[in-house]
Amino acid sequence: MSTRSVGKWKLPQPTDIKEENEWVQIPRIARTVPFGYKQNEEDPDILDPIKLELDLLEKARQHVNQYSYREVANWLSANTDRYISHVGLRKRLANERQRKHQAASLRKWAEYAETAIAKAKAIEEARTGAKANG
Repeated sequence: MSTRSVGKWKLPQPTDIKEENEWVQIPRIARTVPFGYKQNEEDPDILDPIKLELDLLEKARQHVNQYSYREVANWLSANTDRYISHVGLRKRLANERQRKHQAASLRKWAEYAETAIAKAKAIEEARTGAKANG
């Protein structure tokens, strides 16, 4: 039997969540409050969405394909009255993309694990049943 560690399961960080066309609260994970959110007045570990900023961030995501990050960040800052640098915008969009890909990969690996567990149980039951009958 192998004693090698299989590593740790790492849950994906929450991304911007929109349910029924409404942005929802997310837990605070880092020290900084991300663009599009503000700290909840009652609970400092929860971030409240700022609808205008998140809606414009969605538009900015599309504009990045045509314009530079610097131009899009300036547009975003001018329209929201909240500053975001071009580097901050690039990091925010890259992290979001990475989290979405990572979450999809983890879901796929979870499916593989469930299938493997089901097959292992079936083999174990067949083996146990064979010993009991034999």
